[in-house]
Amino acid sequence: MGTFSEANVLNKLKHYLPAQAPLKDFVHHNTLHAFQHLPFGKAIRIASKIFGYKVSLNIEEYRSLFDQERINVEILNKTICKKYGELSLDTWIEKLIYKAYDSSISQKIGLLRANWKKQYHLDLDTIVHTNLFRILNSYLDQGVAIRKFPTDGNGLLHSIRDIEKRTFISFFKTQRARDLIFTPGISISDLLKIVVGDERFYEQYLFDQQFAHPGWSGLVSVIESQPLSLFESRKITLNELIILELVLEIDNLDHVLGNRWKPISEMPEVKPLDLFEESKFTELDEVLSLWQEAFEWTYYDEVLAGITINTPNNTQLHQTSFQAFFCIDDRECSIRRNIELLDNTCQTFGTPGHFAVDAYYQPKNAKFYTKICPAPITPIHLLKEVTTTRKTEEEIHLSNSDSSLFKGWLISQTIGFWSAIKLLLNIFKPSMSPATSSSFSHMYEQSDLTVKNRSTKHVQDGLQIGYTVNEMVDRVESVLKSTGLIDSFASLVYIIGHGASSTNNTHYAGYDCGACSGRPGSANARAFCYMANHHEVRRRLGERGIKIPEDTEFLGGLHDTTRDEFTFYDEELLSPDNQSLHLDKKSLFNKALKINAKERSRRFASIDSRKSEEKIYKEVQKRSVSLFEPRPELNHATNALCIIGNKELNHHLFLDRRSFLNSYNYKIDPKGQFLAGILNAAAPVCGGINLEYYFSRVDNQRFGAGSKLPHNVMGLIGVANGFEGDLRTGLPLQMVEVHDPIRLLMIIEHFPEVVLKTIKDNPSTYEWFENEWVVLCVIHPIERTIHHFVKGEFSSYLPITTSIRKVDSLTDVFESQEENLPIYHIV
Repeated sequence: MGTFSEANVLNKLKHYLPAQAPLKDFVHHNTLHAFQHLPFGKAIRIASKIFGYKVSLNIEEYRSLFDQERINVEILNKTICKKYGELSLDTWIEKLIYKAYDSSISQKIGLLRANWKKQYHLDLDTIVHTNLFRILNSYLDQGVAIRKFPTDGNGLLHSIRDIEKRTFISFFKTQRARDLIFTPGISISDLLKIVVGDERFYEQYLFDQQFAHPGWSGLVSVIESQPLSLFESRKITLNELIILELVLEIDNLDHVLGNRWKPISEMPEVKPLDLFEESKFTELDEVLSLWQEAFEWTYYDEVLAGITINTPNNTQLHQTSFQAFFCIDDRECSIRRNIELLDNTCQTFGTPGHFAVDAYYQPKNAKFYTKICPAPITPIHLLKEVTTTRKTEEEIHLSNSDSSLFKGWLISQTIGFWSAIKLLLNIFKPSMSPATSSSFSHMYEQSDLTVKNRSTKHVQDGLQIGYTVNEMVDRVESVLKSTGLIDSFASLVYIIGHGASSTNNTHYAGYDCGACSGRPGSANARAFCYMANHHEVRRRLGERGIKIPEDTEFLGGLHDTTRDEFTFYDEELLSPDNQSLHLDKKSLFNKALKINAKERSRRFASIDSRKSEEKIYKEVQKRSVSLFEPRPELNHATNALCIIGNKELNHHLFLDRRSFLNSYNYKIDPKGQFLAGILNAAAPVCGGINLEYYFSRVDNQRFGAGSKLPHNVMGLIGVANGFEGDLRTGLPLQMVEVHDPIRLLMIIEHFPEVVLKTIKDNPSTYEWFENEWVVLCVIHPIERTIHHFVKGEFSSYLPITTSIRKVDSLTDVFESQEENLPIYHIV
């Protein structure tokens, strides 16, 4: 185990702690990112044995799925034979289906610090955490507290020392703790010497301590590495947190036990433990692994069969009525399908919803900037909302009107009474209000955006305001070429961002566009249209082989996926002909939205899906603003696919809103240059979404956030159960309870050798596929054969499924089925 090094252990802790950012930037990621360098199956078992995580469904759940025929017996047999051979099939079938196992989960984390309770009957966590969490919550508060934690910007410990000097009330109960906090240069090692004693136990003790509250520790680690993740800046480090906690532990041990306690290493029968020593896998581990693979491939096989059975429609449209770009988001899968079914002469495309607009955005009169591009990108551009006349509405009973005794009493007797009436009315008739988190309020539709940079001096806080013409050309070109639209433009091309509205959702950022860092994509869509409509941009695009006709116009819009509503921007700038066409297509969009609402309603227990589309649509909109609705939409629940290819790849396939759809044309990208850009984003973004849902579903208490019903918002940075618990990372139960925990299947249309070279060019992207955190299959564009990537190479795959059910209308299905639906061929 070697000599203890504070720096090494701190880095190790940061690697394994949750990496969830504050609520405003709630962006999905791989929960077990620390183990991603290992193959998926091995990694999750190691994580389970160290931390006690549940990393798959339990054996009874798999057996139930098998009884329901949701795990195909042929695929189960094939899975077993592939690994153990046909001679072992009966033996393993007996184990999988009938043998009894002890399913209890043990863990290494926490064993050392458990000795405080065994030896002294003292629950140190309960005593220390209450005070620790209150201090952290007050110090990091972003606007909930009436009185701010006094700080001069020099860090947590400096602020605590300052308070200790200036007030009669102390954070500590004993003099030794006060002396320790003021000791110059006090270190973690100094304090561990008192609490633990033997250096061999130091690392284990710190892991036990910090993983007793991974939410707060993980957040502190994120803020330390990403200080801009807070609007109200607070300097804090994991080192400071640990020092404070160790001092609080000493303080409480002294207060309760006096001089009767000894360092934990001196307790009887305590031995140092290597937390990361590889543990042996059990037979149960192997059984669960076989079940999981069979469960996943039961679904994958049907999808792959549907794609290869579904003969591509290569006929060219003589005239395209309109074209529309949507985000690749799985929630846009159904609206695109419904639009295409209503108008079979239109074309829709999928691309990441920031539309290559990598910028910060500043709403009019806003104090702070918000990032509207993927989280890993650090923008150098700023878009500003200007010349808006909108007046922000407020809920007066939610404002900080006055906290004095007399005025506070007067307000509670007047505004408080009216608030109670409004609350009662909202039970029976929910409606939009200033308290609603609305995607449409992100940007006022009548405002202007500073999209074009006027000069090199046009900067603010080191950010370039707007884009130069060349920068605009690059961004428009990248979107059009990566999606395959380089000619045959319709006269009207829609660019539709997406967002969500909710009144009762602390994780609202997770409902908006992940490609926009958890914000609606309205500013992105509008900015892209400005670029694509710019005369000089078009001229230079023509020099790069993209000829956009003069009468083609791009129009921005936003799809609210919770309310199933569209809004459009700058409609008045359209030519008369395109205004007339747009007016006609708005009616088509409204029809598609109502169909979409009916499709979504089959998952909602509060709505009768047999009602008319019109009635269901109104109920869906009421549901989106109800204070008492914990699940206004299911967000990414049930996501399982990412398809990268031409629309014809899944043409007329019903995918049940489970697929991310990224348009791509291999013909104009023979070397995979644009594919590389797509995969570098799709693997971590779509894979991260999928894995956060996977882990939050299989262990909602450890990986997820538990039920959202008792959640309290802590300082506008996280949620906790009650008012002084640990921050909950991951997703609430209400976001994952219908989710099937299977890894993402990514399907790419291209030549296998091109895909192999492309994924190998970027090691961080290759890791996702090499270690099978994302399952990869390639469809050969000429032969239509399937190639599965496993153990570093592609091998042919022949689906067991030989036919796909056909349906001419899905209405009956939506009215009678609540569970995940099979793949249908829509005729």
